[in-house]
Amino acid sequence: MPEPLQIEFAPLTAAPVGTVVLLAGQDLALGSVARGFDERAKGALRKAAGAADFMGKAKTAIEILAPAGLDTQRLLLVGTGRAPKETDRLLLGGYAFAQINARKGDSATLVADPADAGEVSADTFAADLAFGALLRSYAFRKYQTRKPTEDGAEAEVRDGLRKIIIQCPKPDAAAKAFASRKAIADGMFLARDLVNEPANVLGPVEFAERMRDLARAGIEVEILDEDQLEALKMNALLAVGRGSERPSRVVVLQWHGAKSKRAKTLCFVGKGVCFDTGGISMKPAAGMEDMKGDMGGAACVAGLMLALATRKAAVNAVGLIGLTENMPSGSAQRPGDIVTSMSGQTIEVLNTDAEGRLLLADVLWYAQERFKPRFIVDLATLTGAILVALGKEYAGLFSNDDRLAAELAAAGEATGEKVWRMPMAKAYDKLIDSKNADMKNIGGRHAGSITAAHFLQRFIKDTPWAHLDVAGTAMDSTRNEINPSWGSGWGVRLLDRLVADNYEKQEK
Repeated sequence: MPEPLQIEFAPLTAAPVGTVVLLAGQDLALGSVARGFDERAKGALRKAAGAADFMGKAKTAIEILAPAGLDTQRLLLVGTGRAPKETDRLLLGGYAFAQINARKGDSATLVADPADAGEVSADTFAADLAFGALLRSYAFRKYQTRKPTEDGAEAEVRDGLRKIIIQCPKPDAAAKAFASRKAIADGMFLARDLVNEPANVLGPVEFAERMRDLARAGIEVEILDEDQLEALKMNALLAVGRGSERPSRVVVLQWHGAKSKRAKTLCFVGKGVCFDTGGISMKPAAGMEDMKGDMGGAACVAGLMLALATRKAAVNAVGLIGLTENMPSGSAQRPGDIVTSMSGQTIEVLNTDAEGRLLLADVLWYAQERFKPRFIVDLATLTGAILVALGKEYAGLFSNDDRLAAELAAAGEATGEKVWRMPMAKAYDKLIDSKNADMKNIGGRHAGSITAAHFLQRFIKDTPWAHLDVAGTAMDSTRNEINPSWGSGWGVRLLDRLVADNYEKQEK
């Protein structure tokens, strides 16, 4: 894997290193540093911008080589548009990284001196640019040793840009602001790595063992094996993995950061089907390779817990990860089987490809029984139906609590990891009633995401709960300036913001 991008902060008066990036606002509005560059270059920057019809719009840039009067071989003018908001600032940082990385050179200087930063402080602006650049720098090249060149030959994979120096008015304050963002990026990169790993490398046991590394961040790590799961009567979860030679696991991650001894635990639950063939109800072969990402919810929970612990979040949080593999074999569960969940409720399995909800049924019940949490948010690549409804732009949000739902929606708007609340009603719940058991695991062709959510709700007591269907956002989601990866790490920023804005201050 390539070395991570190094980011440093320096004063505006420091001598630039490598490629120099200056920001230009709408209608070519330049900050004081950029104006100084233009004056020393005798107006060359504005002349080049005019020749290229560059007006400082967002997601536009021009390159000026060896500008006269300046001690730099390459200068980039990158457009900011008008007073970029938080998500726009991250996208700007990511776009700037991509523009620099497309050229030769392993270092660059990004001057965070915009003509219009809006209402945010200079250190926040600089930290957000750095955060966006760091997120864009992610690359999963663990298994790539050589790549073809234009002439058909092969060359070693080049690491590209490895260091960015952010020049800003208050570098110490910017570095402090960036530290918490770096913690979130670490969590997102962990989530991306997990989703991008091939299933032959990352099975339930391997995923669980990787979680032991989180102890270095101060997280308590506990792994429940199959004997323990059987003792807990997690029969629904175990039924999913019955057809695989790889044993199932449940990982319990605990972070104790609240100052108050009375602080209730915030609970996050992730679906971790490390590979999903559909079981006996086999999926079509086309695209099945993508089912290595059917543990995107589990990856998000792992990344979130790392982020919270690394930035020393002032809350008590637990992440519960159910891990299994859904394979067809002589020992696999069959359509028509009836299993008894940990809750004691019975489930008629009509489709073995509706397996994630079986796993979550037991883990959700276990979460409430053991931790009695303040709320539960579960994340799961649960249904293809949510892609039909929302595409890859929003995750589906289902909840029994209006306040929690509103907090998640607000966090989504702030971070750009958006959620859309879907309806829940008794009419939908009736669709999963079974003649042979307490419920069946599918509700028919219509409202597939909604009936899946209702299935989960049957394992929720009186705890505030939200279910996020991330089938369209956790893997193979829309690429943008801060997400170049098949595995997106979606949800880490969203849930970290949920915690920071609504619960962390209450627990300090």
